[in-house]
Amino acid sequence: MSVKLGVPSKGRLMEKTFQWFGERGITLSRAGSEREYAGQVAGIDGVELILLSAGEIPRELAAGRIHLGVTGNDLVQEKLVGWNAHVEAMAPMGFGQADLVLAVPSAWVDVGTLDDLDAAAAAFRQVHGFRLRIATKYHRLVREFLRDNGVADYALVDSQGATEGTVKFETAEAIADITSSGDTLRANHLKVLEDGLILRSQATLFRARQAEIGDADRAILAELLSRLQVS
Repeated sequence: MSVKLGVPSKGRLMEKTFQWFGERGITLSRAGSEREYAGQVAGIDGVELILLSAGEIPRELAAGRIHLGVTGNDLVQEKLVGWNAHVEAMAPMGFGQADLVLAVPSAWVDVGTLDDLDAAAAAFRQVHGFRLRIATKYHRLVREFLRDNGVADYALVDSQGATEGTVKFETAEAIADITSSGDTLRANHLKVLEDGLILRSQATLFRARQAEIGDADRAILAELLSRLQVS
């Protein structure tokens, strides 16, 4: 057995994760080519590195197939119902920051808040005969946010590509998406509602609450967390 650590398998998230661990004396590296999903850990014995997509890591944590995982808290909260019962957030890592926001066309000068959006959605349905469409990849988080804020007359549509482009191509009237700087929203003539912040996200180290672990591996996990200065 070993303590299994899941980290993002490519891109900036992987690089920044490797750097974060390296700054704490734990060296992570790929075992081979970018097509391989195994890695190596130096600086501590008994830890196995598993490279996964950031979107897979919440599921693997919840299933107990990995003990620790690095991913965005937006993905954990979107993909896991009652996420806090499945995983424990151990440490925000200070990179991968992004906000999940609700945005509408900049040309909607009379729509600046969620109350305005609720009124606009009701009017939209009267005029067009169907609900105002909001494109997003984050159905659970957006639906809960809108419910909690009293916005009812809308339909969520799934976005698998560039969400910001759905308004331009008339497949949605508004969007809910992750943004870091807001530049892409502005480039697509979209504006964030004044009270449209749904969630602040960043890369976070999570621990699986229900992963099986023996006494030896429990000691390794405790040592690893101590080395990472995570309590």
